[in-house]
Formats: sequence, structure tokens, C-alpha cells
Amino acid sequence: MTLSSTVKMMCSDDYKERFRAEYAQLVNRYYGLRRMLEKWDNGTLEFEPTCPRSTYNMQTKAMEDYIAVLEARAVMEEINLEDVIV
Repeated sequence: MTLSSTVKMMCSDDYKERFRAEYAQLVNRYYGLRRMLEKWDNGTLEFEPTCPRSTYNMQTKAMEDYIAVLEARAVMEEINLEDVIV
């Protein structure tokens, strides 16, 4: 799921749809950052990052924690995330 494909979901009156969009956007950004870091590690990154690697590591950890919280809430609030393809 692309970020642009979540726009309609984010504008929904249904909080569960907005929740699903938030989850999709977060996971999309998380995997994008992970791909960037893999390229950095492999020496194939096409630019030089401004921040030290440790800052990106903290960001990925925070994103992982946020994903876990959203997944726990989804279970408690009966929000289906299985079909949110990222």
C-alpha cells in the first residue's frame, strides 16, 4: 500500500479506517527506512546521511515500538489489519 493510497482512509469518518491508514503509513515508512539502512550498510546508498547511524537506529526502534502498540490496540479494538498490505 502506498502512502497516497491511504489518503481516502485518513479522511474517513470511521476511526477504524483512519487507524488502518495510520498503521499502513507507519509500516510503509518503517520499511522504507529499513531499506535505506540496508543500502547504507551495503555501501550502495546514493547519498550521505546527515545524521549518525545511531539516530536512525533509535528511529527504527521507536517505529517498531509504535507498530507493536498499534497491533495490540487493533486486537483489543477488533480492527482488522490483515488486509492492510504494505
